[in-house]
Amino acid sequence: MCALNLLTDIPGVSVGHATDLRLGSGVTAILFDEPAVAAARVSGGAPGSRDVALLSTEASMERVDGFVLSGGSTFGLDAAGGVQAALREAGRGQRFAGALIPLAPQAILFDLVNGGDKDWGRLSPYLEMGYQAARAARPGAFALGTVGAGTGATTATVKGGLGSASALAPDGTRVGAIVAVNAVGNPLVGDGPWFWAAPFEQGDEFGGLGLPPRLSPGQLAPRLKGGTGTATTIGAIVTDATLTKAQLHRLAVMADDGLARALLPAHGPNDGDTVFAAATGARPAGNLTVLGQVATAVMARAIARGVHAAAALPYPGALPAWADRFAGHGR
Repeated sequence: MCALNLLTDIPGVSVGHATDLRLGSGVTAILFDEPAVAAARVSGGAPGSRDVALLSTEASMERVDGFVLSGGSTFGLDAAGGVQAALREAGRGQRFAGALIPLAPQAILFDLVNGGDKDWGRLSPYLEMGYQAARAARPGAFALGTVGAGTGATTATVKGGLGSASALAPDGTRVGAIVAVNAVGNPLVGDGPWFWAAPFEQGDEFGGLGLPPRLSPGQLAPRLKGGTGTATTIGAIVTDATLTKAQLHRLAVMADDGLARALLPAHGPNDGDTVFAAATGARPAGNLTVLGQVATAVMARAIARGVHAAAALPYPGALPAWADRFAGHGR
């Protein structure tokens, strides 16, 4: 792993959160110092997004100024407007026929029934939260768990959250992931405490528990989030390599494999699983297959870290966090 074991180990990347515990939701902004080549992979059956079509390999736009991850379901799509406003205010964006237009594609997750106060009146709070998240974006360390887009996130068994991880490829290329874990499925083996992502763990970053010596039929049985609401795990993989848009799409596909290694099941009909990918271009391109393997592992680790770091929302009957259920486990 890199120095911070966070997405911001990639030079030129900043992260900021806006968190509202009363609302039970939040926004995370990922900003680039310079526009970055970007792509995306959408694998869930119920996605929600803004400007993701720009990232298609068939579309002519190649670079973006950032990404936005948000709670709030489709109401949360207002957050990208807030991030865009903050970027424009800072003189950031790209020129189109003389107009300055910041581009920050967004994905949202469903957290509307987690116990928070969603009676916000006529206009949703996400525009302002997007603005505040962008204004808060900084290089260096940032919080994990029940913050930003991970504030209201849940899973089938324990509280979800905002996670991140990073790694060095064999040739020295940096790869980082950030993810808001709000899965229909389960990040844990059975009822826990083990994480499906355990084979990829570096050190004791999510408890150092490993896997059970043998998986029983009960541990492999489906555990799904109750109710009819949608879920969604959303995130981004970023590298300092020089990659084309088509290569980044392939990197996003391989990073999405990390989601499937950390959550069971994944990519279901009520998930909206979306993975962005971006390259800052500070280093020459290496072997894309090797880089994709690193991205797979980093995404899986980020998911487990987000769940491991989460705290339960401060409401009666809130879904317990991993730490509430398994205090004393791990090293």
